[in-house]
Amino acid sequence: MTYQFCPHCGNRLAAFDDQGTPRQRCSDCDRIHFRNPTVGVAVILLRDHRVLLTQRRCGRWCIPCGHVEWHEDVETAAGRELHEETGLKCELIRVFNVQSNFHDPASHTVGVWYLGRETGGALSAGDDALRAEFVDLNDIPELAFPTDNVVIEQLATAMRR
Repeated sequence: MTYQFCPHCGNRLAAFDDQGTPRQRCSDCDRIHFRNPTVGVAVILLRDHRVLLTQRRCGRWCIPCGHVEWHEDVETAAGRELHEETGLKCELIRVFNVQSNFHDPASHTVGVWYLGRETGGALSAGDDALRAEFVDLNDIPELAFPTDNVVIEQLATAMRR
């Protein structure tokens, strides 16, 4: 989001700060309006060399994911998003990958993919997922996010070892 006026004092903002960095700075109150990425989380669950994917409203698939909410721990957010979208619960084992997502010019995010172990629940699509199913790593459908392609490739490579 680009502001024309400072949200703190109301004066017009400059397009660049005094070091020439492309971020808005108020010349009156000296505050910089930082445009920072949001944090997204995803959980990788496996069953018999099949990875859990959800189908989004656009028709493409992804590793179950979502945004960290304000005042929410990233690991709590990962478990919540998994449960909301798939009905499954998990234990997080470790961080599998962290990437910057630049595929949407209007929304820069930093994604954290966790490797998880299924602990309960019943597989059922929910929230913004149309379908949730375990898919063979050799038969991955069109994915919604380019970074999920990278994660799936790394996962397939790790499982071949």
